[in-house]
Amino acid sequence: MLLDPLLRRIVKQGELIITDAEGKVHHYGAPDPERRPVRLTFHDKRVPLDVMRRPTLGFPEAYMDGRLDVEGDDILAFVDLFRFNARWESAVDDGLGVGEHPWLTKLGRFNSLVQSKRNVAHHYDLSDRLYDLFLDRDKQYSCAYFTPENEDRDLDRAQLAKKAHIAAKLNLKPGQRVLDIGCGWGGMALYLNRVADVDVLGITLSEEQLKVAKRRAAEAGVADRVKFELIDYRTLTGRFDRIVSVGMFEHVGAPSFREYFAKVRDLLADDGVALIHTIGRMGPPSYTDSFTAKYIFPGGYIPALSETVAASEREHLMLSDVEVLRLHYGYTIQHWYDRAGAAKEQIVALYDERFYRMWRFYLAGALTAFTQADMVNFQLQYVKDRHALPLTRDYIAETEKALLAKG
Repeated sequence: MLLDPLLRRIVKQGELIITDAEGKVHHYGAPDPERRPVRLTFHDKRVPLDVMRRPTLGFPEAYMDGRLDVEGDDILAFVDLFRFNARWESAVDDGLGVGEHPWLTKLGRFNSLVQSKRNVAHHYDLSDRLYDLFLDRDKQYSCAYFTPENEDRDLDRAQLAKKAHIAAKLNLKPGQRVLDIGCGWGGMALYLNRVADVDVLGITLSEEQLKVAKRRAAEAGVADRVKFELIDYRTLTGRFDRIVSVGMFEHVGAPSFREYFAKVRDLLADDGVALIHTIGRMGPPSYTDSFTAKYIFPGGYIPALSETVAASEREHLMLSDVEVLRLHYGYTIQHWYDRAGAAKEQIVALYDERFYRMWRFYLAGALTAFTQADMVNFQLQYVKDRHALPLTRDYIAETEKALLAKG
C-alpha cells in the first residue's frame, strides 16, 4: 500500500491494522499491553493517495466524508497511537509536513478588523446547543486547572479552579475596572465580579456569545457592573486597572503580536496587571496545519513563547510571571471528546454526520497535541511598573485558596 513506508517508519509501538478498499489487511507496529489494536477500514482506493499528498488534510477529510472508518467510532485511538509513536519528547518527525506550505499558511495570519470578525463567527457563532453538549456548566471553552485536591478530575471543579487561579494572579481589589478581551459566554467576567467586587467590561467578536453573556449578566442582576460589547480590542479606548484575556491570543496572528501588546499597554493603568492565558508551543515558531486553518480556526495561530515575549518586550511590557500548564488541557479536552461522543445523536441532529466527524477529529487532534505533541498552555502576567505586585509569588496561592473557599 502507498502508505506503507510512512506507517512502518512511524508506528513501532502498538498495533495499527488497516483493511484497504480491496479487502487486503495491512499490519503495522507491535502489540503493546497498554494499548488495544487500532483498526481502520478504507472504503475507496483514493484514500492512501489523498493522505500521502497532504496528510493533515487528506486523512481528516477522508474520515469526515466516510471514506474511512475507525473501529468503535474512536478516532482518538488512531490519532493517539500515531502521535504516541512520534511524541515530542522523542524528537521523531511525524511525517505530517508533506503538502504543507508554511509560507502560504502565513498569509492566513493577517487578521484585519473585518477578517477577524468573520473568523470568529466561523467557530464561535455555531449553535449554542453544541457547546452545551460538551462544555462544563459555566461554558468555559479553554484549559481547565486540575489541582491535586481534584482527585476525580472533575471538569466543573477544574474550571472553577482555573478562574480562581487567574483571579489570584490579577491581584484584584474591590472597585477596580477590569477588561476581559475575548470574554466568551461571560463566565470569567461574572466570576471576577462575584468574588472580587470589581466592574468588568467583556468584549467579543461573536454575536452569539454576546447574546448569552448579556443574558447571564441580566439574570445575575449585575448588568450595571458586568457589561459586554461587540467590539474589536484594537478599537477600544480607555484605561483599566486589570486586563485578562483567556483563549483569545491564539486568534491574533503573529503579524499582529506587537500591535496586540501595544494596545494592552495603552489600555492598562500605570499600576495595572494583565494576565494572558494562551495555548502555546514548546518549540520554535511554526504554522497552522491545513485542517485547523480550513475547518476549525481560520486565521488562528498557536504562538511560541519566544515570539510572544519578543513582541511584548518591544512594547515595553514587563513579564512578571510565567507559568506553563503541560497536561491540563489534555485532561480538559478528554472530557470534551467523551461528552461529544456521548452526544453524537444530538450533534448529528444539529448539523450532520460529517460535522460530527469533523468535530470529533478536531477534539482528538487537540487532545493529543497536549498529551503527545508540542502544545502547552502559557499564563503570562504583565505589568508596566515593577512595583505593581507583591515582592514574592506567595500572594497567588494565598488568594487562590481564599477565592476557592467562596466557591
